[in-house]
Amino acid sequence: MTKELSAIAPDVAAEIRGWLAYLGAERRMSGRTLEAYQRDVSQFLGFLGEYLGGAPNLKDLAALTPQDVRAFMAARRADGVGSRSLMRGLAGSRSFARYLERNGKGRLGALAAVRAPKIAKSLPKPLAASAATRITDADLRAGENREPWVLARDAAVLALLYGSGLRISEALGLKRKDVPAPGKGDVITVTGKGNKQRMVPVLPQVLTAIADYAAACPYDLGHDGPLFLGARGGPLSPRIVQLAMERLRGALGLADTATPHALRHSFATHLLARGGDLRAIQELLGHASLSTTQIYTAVDAEKLLDAYRSAHPRAQSAKQTRRAG
Repeated sequence: MTKELSAIAPDVAAEIRGWLAYLGAERRMSGRTLEAYQRDVSQFLGFLGEYLGGAPNLKDLAALTPQDVRAFMAARRADGVGSRSLMRGLAGSRSFARYLERNGKGRLGALAAVRAPKIAKSLPKPLAASAATRITDADLRAGENREPWVLARDAAVLALLYGSGLRISEALGLKRKDVPAPGKGDVITVTGKGNKQRMVPVLPQVLTAIADYAAACPYDLGHDGPLFLGARGGPLSPRIVQLAMERLRGALGLADTATPHALRHSFATHLLARGGDLRAIQELLGHASLSTTQIYTAVDAEKLLDAYRSAHPRAQSAKQTRRAG
């Protein structure tokens, strides 16, 4: 029994152990996720212990009211907890509540009756098309004190992220056999979230960049082995790609938001700006829901408004009037 569970009523602690075992065995959640879930439920139960004057047992939990849950949320807010962390904490507690109900140990309707806090969606921050194109420019890397094949590898990875809209994990998960040689095909199959596969187009210049890297790589790129290798011959780490992007940020004078994942945002935003169909972009990105892809329409609209405010004579005159006032 962990230290956290030792301060919880015995019947509740026993159910938490069963719940965590279920999540690990049946839902295949990672150890880190299980720790986070246990921590979230322990925080909720710890608050209830102070709020109710004693550690609640299963009967006490079943008697909770929405007001009790709102009191917990208010206390967490007072501690400076943001909406995203609070929502995650409630998700863990609700998962435990569903487990209790499925196993006939009581129904915690109060948790379901209270709305989770709303989280304002932050818009993706794509790169300008010119900057996104230059990130694969070999001239930018020529002065770096690294081996030529490593520079070619980084250029190929970043070109793939922007050219096909891949996540880092998807690009680094490719095998040598997954990518055709230049002139031998223009589509690759990638494995995304939930092990779902999808086909995405790949540009000829990206295939050429990958072929240049493969030819320069000092290690044997086995047919069934990973396409991108690290300096010691093992699978390439996402952190190495992030560091390569950090170097380019300095060379190009880009903001800190210019990350490898921003290249995926850039891919979607630039396609949309050039008349790309939203559902086609959804398929290319591997989004399960169209609502996830629709956030890029807000990005495009914001860019149009910025252009209007900076260029339209009426907008300029209104800005000057406000300054004069």
